[in-house]
Amino acid sequence: MQGYAFDIAHMLAGSLVLVSFMMIYQDRIYALLNTFALQAALLALAVAWQAYTQNAPHLYATAAIALIFKAMIVPWALHRVVARMGIQRTVETVTGVVPTMLAGMGLVALSILLMLQLTEAAENALAREDLAFALSVILLGLLMMVTRRNAVTQVVGFMSLENGLILAAAGAQGMPLVVEISVAFSVLIAMIVIGVFLFRIRERFDSVDIEQLDAFRGEKR
Repeated sequence: MQGYAFDIAHMLAGSLVLVSFMMIYQDRIYALLNTFALQAALLALAVAWQAYTQNAPHLYATAAIALIFKAMIVPWALHRVVARMGIQRTVETVTGVVPTMLAGMGLVALSILLMLQLTEAAENALAREDLAFALSVILLGLLMMVTRRNAVTQVVGFMSLENGLILAAAGAQGMPLVVEISVAFSVLIAMIVIGVFLFRIRERFDSVDIEQLDAFRGEKR
């Protein structure tokens, strides 16, 4: 039974890493938002499974929050923002897809080697390997933020990074319910602030391309 639980937990955590690569590969903004929704749904499944294997009922609240807010409300809100702002559908990138994917594979390998060495003395093998997958999701989200020029796609990268943090917390020791509720409210507040911020950028500069904003400030080389 324990090995069965490990296999499912690793499959779900590994699926999050795979979907992170899918997000990096996407060159259309609507496809990127849909892929993020898929990642959030997988996160909800992964956390729910952790709740079952750890016998931690409070983690079911985390799974519900991830499913409702991050897999449904946030992608729907971002779809509305993109449609209302008339943002072009192509995702602007700093580098090509192939170099970014190669960098992503390097980060995943580094995450696994680093985390397995740092947690070598840990007794919980499930937590060790899930932490390695979680760090991979975090670094891939950070990579997306660095390699995307559109402000909306950088927001998606940040939320993907947050998914990795939630996976790490749930896989290690779980999270108190107050943390889960505060995370949900933080996501809602962040979405309101981000929406206002993006509309103001669009109104002021007629673009949400970060490179064009740097050029306006005289920082483009």
